[in-house]
Amino acid sequence: MNELERALVGDSYAAPPAHILEGLDAGLIHRNVAGAPHTIYQELWHIVFWQQVTLDWMGGIETPYPTLPSCGFPAQTDTDRESWDQLCQRFFRGSKQAAAMTREAAKACANDSLSIATRYSATNDVSSRTARKPRSSQRLSSGAHCPAAATLSSMATPIGRL
Repeated sequence: MNELERALVGDSYAAPPAHILEGLDAGLIHRNVAGAPHTIYQELWHIVFWQQVTLDWMGGIETPYPTLPSCGFPAQTDTDRESWDQLCQRFFRGSKQAAAMTREAAKACANDSLSIATRYSATNDVSSRTARKPRSSQRLSSGAHCPAAATLSSMATPIGRL
């Protein structure tokens, strides 16, 4: 499991998302707090909304950008239709899907790096062949060698703030 995958679904630098969400009760998730524009439920719904839009984009599904910022937050009918547990399950499914994408991106980057290294070593002298390549985790973290990894790295930020 790579670093980004652990951040999305596992135990990494912070508690797993499931452990954070399971400790919240119904009274707390719908409570309006002075100074906060949205409830915890509304914030998670917003995260799941953008999580799905991002997964769609990454999957090649053309998904329009919302016309208004408020479109990324639930209407009362959305809140009435989807329980907290259902919303959490939708979030976890999306997180697992994103984690699976990180595995595929890491494999693609590793294969691409091997291919580049093979071509490079075939065209350069012996001294250049002994140069150390960055470890796979460094390539995935920086996104410098793989655009897919850079895109996936940006997805972890909202989850880390949850």
